[in-house]
Amino acid sequence: MHTRILTTLFITLLTALLSGCGSNNGKPLPGDLVNNPNTASGKPDADGLPVITFSETQHDFGKIIEGESVSIEFEFTNTGKSDLIIAEVTSSCGCTIPSYPKTPIRPGDKGTIKVAFNSTGRKGYQSKNVIVVSNTQPNTTLLTIKAQVVNA
Repeated sequence: MHTRILTTLFITLLTALLSGCGSNNGKPLPGDLVNNPNTASGKPDADGLPVITFSETQHDFGKIIEGESVSIEFEFTNTGKSDLIIAEVTSSCGCTIPSYPKTPIRPGDKGTIKVAFNSTGRKGYQSKNVIVVSNTQPNTTLLTIKAQVVNA
């Protein structure tokens, strides 16, 4: 229980810190997601909620040359019992651009979140976070990409 509270606090703090990056273009979250009592109450009806299950939540590109652009597709499945709606996907840096499905994902269906990283002007070890906001419980999932950017 204590771990769950700390995890929720950490994700909330991380989201607040990353919101200044400007990657959401000032778009508000859809009202139906924010007002969903299953996700807002913290007491989900586990039988009815969608569940986003990723095949992996971290990816290490290894060594890449400075200026190179790389990308990864994080595959997920809706393992819940209702439609999965991804409201927003934001990154911790403008060098990391996510793209995601804008239509509901039916139970049992798969989808991908593509994350592109441009290493121009970046050197050394890089770790970037991508936050997925959806109508699940909890409503955020953290994806991480890493790379060691080296000179040509």
